[in-house]
Amino acid sequence: MTPAEVTQLIKDQGIKLIDFKFADLLGTWQHFTTTLTEYSEDLFTDGLGFDGSSIRGWKVINASDMLVIPDADTAWVDIYNAEPTLSFICTIKDPITREPYDRDPRGVAEKAEAYLKSTGLADTAFFGPEAEFFIFDDVRYDYTANSSFHSLDSVEGIWNTGREEFPNLGHKIRHKEGYFPVSPTDTLQDIRNEMCLEMEKAGIPIERQHHEVATGGQAEIDIRFAPLKVMGDHMMYYKYITKNVAKKYNKVVTFMPKPLFGDNGSGMHTHQSLWKGGKPLFAGDKYAGLSEMALFYIGGILKHARALTAFTNPTTNSYKRLVPGFEAPVNLAYSARNRSAAIRIPTYSPNPKAKRIEFRTPDPAANPYVAFAALLLAGLDGIQNRIDPGDPLDKNLYELPPEELAKVPSVPDSLAGALEALEADHEFLLKGDVFNEDFISNWIEMKTKEYDALRLRTHPYEFFMYFDL
Repeated sequence: MTPAEVTQLIKDQGIKLIDFKFADLLGTWQHFTTTLTEYSEDLFTDGLGFDGSSIRGWKVINASDMLVIPDADTAWVDIYNAEPTLSFICTIKDPITREPYDRDPRGVAEKAEAYLKSTGLADTAFFGPEAEFFIFDDVRYDYTANSSFHSLDSVEGIWNTGREEFPNLGHKIRHKEGYFPVSPTDTLQDIRNEMCLEMEKAGIPIERQHHEVATGGQAEIDIRFAPLKVMGDHMMYYKYITKNVAKKYNKVVTFMPKPLFGDNGSGMHTHQSLWKGGKPLFAGDKYAGLSEMALFYIGGILKHARALTAFTNPTTNSYKRLVPGFEAPVNLAYSARNRSAAIRIPTYSPNPKAKRIEFRTPDPAANPYVAFAALLLAGLDGIQNRIDPGDPLDKNLYELPPEELAKVPSVPDSLAGALEALEADHEFLLKGDVFNEDFISNWIEMKTKEYDALRLRTHPYEFFMYFDL
């Protein structure tokens, strides 16, 4: 969409307000709104000044002036405002140098795409995440010096079989049995349908939606693959729209990876492929119909996987999901069709255009711009250095004998472990100035504070284990 087309859209839709949305470092949308008195087509080149000092992970107060540059292609009439409002996704620039701000996640995605083209290996990196989430009816939590609790509820939860619901009609979903049930067991079909239709209005093609494995309202909506930065935009819309549709129904969506004990957490299996000149580069005559390039790409991700988890699984809660036995692949291996491997090669279609790899470790707490950029750089490092991924493992990795499983590397078991891996292994992220040392050190510092905040606090289960000592 050109700036002139945006101006016409404003007239046609009777727009009164302009909303500027941008992602903070951790991947949460921030925004501010102006009336039409601030609008002109110059905005798309000159930008609009704002104070970035209070955005998480951004500028200090003595260097806080920044520019927000709206992307005309992202124009969308935001239905979650009472007055007609046109929304833009924005990139952040330094007002003095006019260069992309190096801690702006969307700017990182732009630099990753530019670096890809500069290598000559490919011109487009397609990403297709499968984000899972929970839809709850109630959430309460608190932590004080002498007490703590959390409480989640869902009408579907197996824990509610005995609750008086005037009447309780049963149809509760047992742990790990939430995959594909029909109504009345699946109570969320209409909500997920509305989420899909609203996403399509925002320009996001939908592939399918369904109930996910866990009890208590776990869901998945799959969206069509797209180039890296565009997919980052789509994932930001994805979270915004699902949360606002849920609010309309007096429910709440969370992308927290592991909100429930004893059941599956929410992952974000991420499909990836490289193309050049409109042709797919991952199809070939090697294992599972892959090209040599695709195998080297896998080699890069497996080599750097432990460091990658600092971005693809960026919360302390992420590592409550990354444990064996709950379909979260912790073992760093690759295989065709085998969902217990960290990297799977889908075999649904013989069409070369469908050939891709699926990295199953990430979760939806990730900042999509940052996570996708890091994955691309790891894969490119594999191609550039011809990193052999080793032999595939086509066995069920959860059932391997201990002596055989011990030979398979695994992801870190904590955020601290992921940050240590990132500190030791991040040279591949510095290529093309996509990331820089400031970004890496700032990320490690921020995330270490999160880890320490949890580490310092007494856990309720510790009373069960230790109070009578």
